[in-house]
Amino acid sequence: MEKLGVFIYRNKKWVLLIWIAAILFFGLFALKLPTVLSGNGFEYKGEYNQTRKLLEKDFGHPTSSIIIVFERKRAISKEEFNQFIEDTFNRLNNFDSARDITSPFDRKGMIKENYAYGLLSFNQKAENLGEEITKLKKILRSQQGLKVTLTGEPIIVQDLNTASQEDLAKAEMIGLPIALVVLIFAFGGLVAATLPIIIGVVSILITMGTVYFFSYRVDLTIFILNIVPMIGLALSIDFALLFINRYKEELQNHTIEEAVNITVSTAGKSIIFSGLCVFIGLSGLWFIKIDIFQNVALGGMLVVLISALSALTFLPALLSIIGKRINKFSLLPIAERDNSIWHSFAKLVMKHPILMAVLALAVLLAGLIPVKQMVLAIPGTDSLPANYPSRLAMETFQDQFIDKEKRDEKKVTIILKTNGSVTNRNNFNKISSIIHMLEKDKLVNTVYSPYSATGIVEEEQLYRFLNQGNIPKLAPLRDYFIRDNKMLIEVYLNTGEHSAKARAWVKDWSQKKLGVQTFIGGPIKFEQEIFAEIFHKAPYGLLLIFLSTLLILMAAFRSVLIPFKAILMNVLSLGCTFGIVVWIFQKGHFGMEPVDIALILPVFVFTLVFGLSMDYEVFLISRIQEFYLQSGDNTLATVSGLTLTSKIITSAAAIMIVVTGAFAFTGVMPVKQLGVGIAIAIFIDATIVRMVLVPALMRLLGDWNWWFFGFQFKRKLQR
Repeated sequence: MEKLGVFIYRNKKWVLLIWIAAILFFGLFALKLPTVLSGNGFEYKGEYNQTRKLLEKDFGHPTSSIIIVFERKRAISKEEFNQFIEDTFNRLNNFDSARDITSPFDRKGMIKENYAYGLLSFNQKAENLGEEITKLKKILRSQQGLKVTLTGEPIIVQDLNTASQEDLAKAEMIGLPIALVVLIFAFGGLVAATLPIIIGVVSILITMGTVYFFSYRVDLTIFILNIVPMIGLALSIDFALLFINRYKEELQNHTIEEAVNITVSTAGKSIIFSGLCVFIGLSGLWFIKIDIFQNVALGGMLVVLISALSALTFLPALLSIIGKRINKFSLLPIAERDNSIWHSFAKLVMKHPILMAVLALAVLLAGLIPVKQMVLAIPGTDSLPANYPSRLAMETFQDQFIDKEKRDEKKVTIILKTNGSVTNRNNFNKISSIIHMLEKDKLVNTVYSPYSATGIVEEEQLYRFLNQGNIPKLAPLRDYFIRDNKMLIEVYLNTGEHSAKARAWVKDWSQKKLGVQTFIGGPIKFEQEIFAEIFHKAPYGLLLIFLSTLLILMAAFRSVLIPFKAILMNVLSLGCTFGIVVWIFQKGHFGMEPVDIALILPVFVFTLVFGLSMDYEVFLISRIQEFYLQSGDNTLATVSGLTLTSKIITSAAAIMIVVTGAFAFTGVMPVKQLGVGIAIAIFIDATIVRMVLVPALMRLLGDWNWWFFGFQFKRKLQR
């Protein structure tokens, strides 16, 4: 690290030129990143996907569909409404991108008193219909009293992309100015306060430009637009804050070159260990083979790497040129160390360690109580802001045209595949037996099959009916349910939305031996596979995080107790965070509409904050260790370390809270929950844990903090 500091100082202009070139190059591709993002990231190669492909290939189901919702005001006559619909579909006659166009007049039940809907079917995936949607929006024209709106998965995917970009801009407009104010309070000067913002913006820009190149090999989710800036800005500013604070401290007694070298070798070491903890925390997401988790792992690990690299090379090169002008444009006086509020607070904690530890633990345990009531759900249409036309149109469509008992969230699609034709006597008997089993199931509300479609109850009668010759009225029935050796059955459950019972039901039926090959699909099956993948794979990620963090902190501090304490306190503070998030969002406090917790939240917040909170652990303990090695007095070292780092930790936490908490004012619900969750977790960690619980336990455990398989006593004796 010392050699790195010397190299950067002596080659500062070259280092800056390389970084400027990287900013210009990757910045161009960062601007293109939104154009290659698509979908909500919940893609998983399981039975659900197999079933969907069979529906498309064998049963002719479209890959994606757009719904056109029509609405009229009461003042408009029914004739005018019908004419408006007809004119709209006449203009769609030249729209040849769609596989099928279905007008409300083509089928019964597609038009009501004041509402109607049409369908456009496509062979392309929802995320690939950008150009088609643009053309459609030009064709469709609302009139006074007559409204036409597009909805469906392709529109919602595009709107989520738009909303994510708007949310990012809004969060930056809120977060960056406040972050600058916090930095001014931390450093007292404008020059020092501006540098962390520059480092943050540079790290994000280069990361997003780098991520663009991965789009050729990986499907990138739209949420990456929020995740990379959220992590990158907070972490980069954290690193820069630590680095600049140490540089200013060293500059008081050393030359510019010496100050840079010492800062790189001390604060730089802390940044490496901190970055490594965050990097490993995010790497735990690789175990979960779902696109959104893989995307966050990719974007997050890249932004950590680039943030650490910019803090260790770009920032010291800038400081080498700025030199003592770092203190220019001072706006606030800096308090003397021994007279600061942090010194008084540190002494208070040291004086009453048992009381402080008990109070901190009581708060953390109280926050854990609501966690057991957490209900997790996969983000859907309700992820969009409530005022988005596509969300409103989808809600109107469901309310007006879809029976509550037959909505998608209750629907399970089953394809039964036999050896030979399904109308063969033996195969038909097996399938009939399965249909009757389904009809008798307590959790099944309705089974839509050839029995229910024809109204025939007797097995023998239906068998003869299906084996008749080419009867015209039989063709649509066969087309819908039967394809040679496959039969389609639709089951509607009475378990409620996002129900654990429904997920257990589809899992159980997937594992049943029914004498024919079974493919199960539908939203419930999709949900079950996503939940199963997370719950099966997350423990491996957690094990990697815990073991790696333990080894890294042991290597950093030559201690056994400190790493174990850090992991335990992180788990406690994160549990408390989840409890508060449930209380706010699920219970509907602070003016929030009650809503389920996004499935991504616990995993993302845990992996992100577990690593980020190690930042503060490394910042604090590394300074305490420095003083302990000098004095051999654990209590004095803890007071001195807490005094010197408290302001930086609280400033870093305040910035991270501002940057991530700014997403609370955004409209995409999973991002809102994620921003609030991270902000709360950082607040708890930087205040209750890092400022109270850690120093109190350091005081109570004394020299045992530094025990490392007998090495501590030998080191003290040498001193």
